[in-house]
Amino acid sequence: MSGFTNLTNHLLIAMPTLADPNFAQTVTLICEHTERGALGIVLNRPLPMRLSDVLSQMKLEPSSEEIAARPVLCGGPVNTDRGFVLHRPGGRWDHTHKVSDAVQVTTSRDVLAAMARGEGPEDAFIALGYAGWESGQLEREMRENAWLSLPVDPRVVFDLPFEERWHAAWRLLGIDVQRLSLVAGHA
Repeated sequence: MSGFTNLTNHLLIAMPTLADPNFAQTVTLICEHTERGALGIVLNRPLPMRLSDVLSQMKLEPSSEEIAARPVLCGGPVNTDRGFVLHRPGGRWDHTHKVSDAVQVTTSRDVLAAMARGEGPEDAFIALGYAGWESGQLEREMRENAWLSLPVDPRVVFDLPFEERWHAAWRLLGIDVQRLSLVAGHA
C-alpha cells in the first residue's frame, strides 16, 4: 500500500461534523498504527464510574479516597471490559506498550495494584475499551474529513481536564473551533 502515513503517537481530533456518538468531539491517542489497522484510546470521555469501581472488580483496595475517586474514561467502543492505563514512562510492568518517549500504555494487573497502593506511574489514568480501525479504514476516514491529526502534545494527554482536551487540541492547530465553518466549499 503506497503512501501509508503512520499516525502512531498522534492525536486524532474529531471534526465538528463527526456525528458518531462514540466519537463526536473526541480526542483520541493513536497507540499503534500499521498497514493492518490502528488502535487508539479516546482521551476525553469520562464514564460514570471511578477507579474504586475498577479496583473492586479486581479485588484490589484503594489506599486513599483520592485514588478511589479518580475518573475512568471510555477509551472507545471495542472491548469495553478491557482496561488500559495511560501513563508517563517509569516503572516496570508486565505488559507495557511504549507509544513514545512521553506516553506508555500498560494493560497488566500489576500497574492497577500499584495505583491502588499509591505507587503507580506518574500521571496515570485508566480507560476502558479502545477505538479500532481495520486496514485502510482510518486512512479513508481521514480522507473523508472525519478527523484531523497532530503529533501528541503530552499536556493534552496528562495535564488538561478531560472536558478541555478537544478545544485545546484545536488550539494547538491554531484554530478556534467555535468559529469554524461546518459547510464545505467546492470550487
